[in-house]
Amino acid sequence: MTPELMADLGLFVLSLLVGFEVISKIPATLHTPMMSGANSIHGVVLVGAILIAGLVNSPLGYALAFVAAAFAAMNVVGGYVVTDRMLAMFRAKPRTDEGSQS
Repeated sequence: MTPELMADLGLFVLSLLVGFEVISKIPATLHTPMMSGANSIHGVVLVGAILIAGLVNSPLGYALAFVAAAFAAMNVVGGYVVTDRMLAMFRAKPRTDEGSQS
């Protein structure tokens, strides 16, 4: 194993541990807003997938770039859908005037 690979693996493991610690300290009521925001930030991943798609020149590369862009787009859309559903819980319900009869 090269020193660069060892450094990359060490950084990956460290980021897993830090991420687990940060997520485990968040109350359950805040997981949905946090994850919907994190999913919407994945627009950066979508841009990256599109940029990579411009650099490939093999059928396998095109297929992988398409899959990466599709998953990234689903993640972004899913983040906004979850956020919209979450915000809908806090909207005022329309009032019905049951007491006023003509």
